[in-house]
Amino acid sequence: MAKRKEKAPKIVLKDEITTKNAWLYGNWQTRLSLIIMGFGNFVNKQIIQGLIYLAIEILYIFYMVTTGIGTIKDFITLGTVAQQEVFNESTQMYEYIVGDNSMLCLLYGVVTIFITVFFVVAMCTSMRSAYESQVKVQNGTKPLNFVETLRSLKQQKLQSSMLSFPVLGIVLFNILPTTFMILIAFTNYDKDHQTPGNLFHWVGFENFQKMFASGGRLAHTFWPVLSWTLIWAVFATVTSFLLGLILAIVINRKGTRFKPFWRFIFVLSIAVPQFVSLLTMRTIFHASGPVNILLKNAGIITDSIPFWQDGTLAKVMIILINIWIGVPYTMLQTTGILQNIPQDLYEAADVDGAGPVIKFFKITLPYIMFVMTPYLITQFTGNINNFNVIYLLSGGGPERLDYYYAGETDLLITWLYKVTITNKDFNIGAVISILIFILMAIFALVTYRHTGSYKDEEAFQ
Repeated sequence: MAKRKEKAPKIVLKDEITTKNAWLYGNWQTRLSLIIMGFGNFVNKQIIQGLIYLAIEILYIFYMVTTGIGTIKDFITLGTVAQQEVFNESTQMYEYIVGDNSMLCLLYGVVTIFITVFFVVAMCTSMRSAYESQVKVQNGTKPLNFVETLRSLKQQKLQSSMLSFPVLGIVLFNILPTTFMILIAFTNYDKDHQTPGNLFHWVGFENFQKMFASGGRLAHTFWPVLSWTLIWAVFATVTSFLLGLILAIVINRKGTRFKPFWRFIFVLSIAVPQFVSLLTMRTIFHASGPVNILLKNAGIITDSIPFWQDGTLAKVMIILINIWIGVPYTMLQTTGILQNIPQDLYEAADVDGAGPVIKFFKITLPYIMFVMTPYLITQFTGNINNFNVIYLLSGGGPERLDYYYAGETDLLITWLYKVTITNKDFNIGAVISILIFILMAIFALVTYRHTGSYKDEEAFQ
């Protein structure tokens, strides 16, 4: 009987080494590296690599046994013992017994979860490293030693090496704090549950239900504030862009004289710090400010115009003042684009008999929109979060008693500031932050993916 030929083991190339392949095609030493980190490296005589992986596992186990398990328990409960005031008979004084701190319970729990995620990634990396060594041995080559591994990090894996520190920074300073903030939205951390004197606990989606519940004070505030935020963002973006575009075209036309002088005049508002300009405008249009005094002295009015006391008038003033601030930025950017439009396009249009209007809509505007659409998206999202203009001009007022710590000109971002800083309702503030993020993310992604800048990147190069 002929001897059955054994099937050769599957050899996977180096660039196909993944966690899935390591588990499916790896030998038992490779798979065991998922549990005993570094085991496969020890088998293939990669001692230093194996010691590093094993040290990571030992440190993680030590952390979990000594601290991690306790932080996970506290993360689930957010503390069970509140700070108490007890009378000490010997000293005849009241003393405070330190209890749990819900804020620290939440923070340490999030940190432990991130450490666990890092450990899981390290486990998978250990198995892939063992599988890479297994493949080299099966192919008749020697596995890399520690020095050769370091060299590969500077050569074949240079991109991974250079990105490791930025990714670590993003995780520590962006993702971890953001996760912490998001979790606060699912607690009752408000003015009545301030740490360390009081505990707060998980409430699920209760805060979101309050935000959207019909008839509630929060919902009665949220929808008008959201509407004004969108109206403000649209008007602030569109007016600044259109007027800045018109101004740039007028200044850059061939018949305009003293072009540098006109640019200098309009750029003066950029040179002055924005907060100074906004506070000056707030004073100028105050009920007892220069504008009202001049109008009274001229006999035009008898009572002061309530620029900041009337909600509708305050909104109009904010948009007009923002035009004065925003137009110079758009003018400068549009000027640079206009000067880089190929002149042969206009010459060809002249040959075809096209007039100024047709050249504007067929050449100038498409070119400008192609280049500036990403900027306009950025401006729109920035205006949604434009804290300075609203807070320094109107302070979000005039206040509404039926609103939840908000005024008629408050944006979501200024309302968030009042809810957290003034009223200490951090849970509601976290909900507002999440809603702002969702709003901006949806708009930016949907809008940008439907623009020519995204679909036809090479068009105007």
